Amino acid sequence: MFLQRNRCKPHLSGINTLVFHHTAVFLLLTHCCEGQSQAIDRSKPIVAMVGDDIILPCHLETATDVAAKTLEWARLDLNPRFVHLRRDGVELLVDQHPSYIGRTSLSPDKLKHGDISLKLSKVKLSDDGTYRCFVPPQSTSVVKLVVGATSPPVVIIAEIDKSSGKVVLQCESKGWYPQPEVFWLDGEGNLLSAEPTKTVRGPDGLYTVSSRVTVEKKQSNIFTCRVEQNNINQSRTTEIHILENVFTTPSCSAVRITVVLISCVGFMVFSAVFLVLWKRRQNNINSKMQPENETGKRQQLIKGSIKLKNLTEEKAKELHKKEKEKEDMSCVITVLNTEKNELEISRDKWKSQLEETLKERGKKEKKLEKIDKRYSWDSDQKKASLLSAKQELEKKKEDYQNTLNSIVERLKNIEDMITRMTERKMDVEEQLKLE
Repeated sequence: MFLQRNRCKPHLSGINTLVFHHTAVFLLLTHCCEGQSQAIDRSKPIVAMVGDDIILPCHLETATDVAAKTLEWARLDLNPRFVHLRRDGVELLVDQHPSYIGRTSLSPDKLKHGDISLKLSKVKLSDDGTYRCFVPPQSTSVVKLVVGATSPPVVIIAEIDKSSGKVVLQCESKGWYPQPEVFWLDGEGNLLSAEPTKTVRGPDGLYTVSSRVTVEKKQSNIFTCRVEQNNINQSRTTEIHILENVFTTPSCSAVRITVVLISCVGFMVFSAVFLVLWKRRQNNINSKMQPENETGKRQQLIKGSIKLKNLTEEKAKELHKKEKEKEDMSCVITVLNTEKNELEISRDKWKSQLEETLKERGKKEKKLEKIDKRYSWDSDQKKASLLSAKQELEKKKEDYQNTLNSIVERLKNIEDMITRMTERKMDVEEQLKLE
């Protein structure tokens, strides 16, 4: 129905030896330097693209070795401000801003000749800003980076009104920055009047624009959608060639053929309905002529099939119920096993504490035996203290023993429940296998 092709027309501004491909990041470069070693003033724009690797230029007029000096690349609007930092020949990336980690580098060979240009990899929209290249004490260069992105538009036929011979075209382009404008042109390059452009900004910060235009038949039937961004001197275009028959209305002969086809189809449908009704009437007549016993047999068969169907449904419900019971018992067994494991751990803990208490009580009893052999006041006092400690240990022992007995009893009950549940589950599984 239509042919479509893309044409990209990027307008790039270059700077000396730097060449960029695809789409653009716009750089305005200005340098201001003081002192004996001044940076070269270019004052020309640099264009690159989101996702590209670029070079932020900065080098001294005098080819001085700065490999062992302090070098700073910074953005004063960030905190921390350092994009790349080198002191006394050592990279200090600890102070680097997080968004630039792993994306910046200086060339050691170029530093020996006073070239401090910074390589910035995989440019992002957040890289937009003013960069300062600083070589203490006085050499300073400033680079302003404006980030942009483009993408080719897609054109489709949205609506066709053959009665009026008009066609509605829609153009959409995703992934632009800054926000672009959309224009429609005919085959002669004349600007067409279109609906207002719709703009949506995504979570990634990029813009999606779409526009619709209503066109009529032209000499060439070629129409162009152009999306452009003047701030970064970028534009992308897509042409669409609409075939002649898209605009034309149906001819009289085509209408006649359509009417004839509809009539034929209607006659065939009428004939088919007539045959079905006639056959049904014949079947009714034949059924009335059959003996009454045949009718009785048929009714019995119908009743038998209904009864069988009901039995099958009941059987299916019963099987489903047993399957559900089996699953429920499996869940209960799993929970009981978990509780059993926890109780066994608790039982071992209390057993250990009871054993320690018994050992401690034994020690106290031995001390009491030694004191019984003495008759001094001091010995009586120690004996009273040891008797009190022994009574406390005896009480603690009783508490531990009661807790332990309770745990053992609970364990026994759980093991009995697990046994009963397992036996019931096995019975259900056997019934399911037999059925």
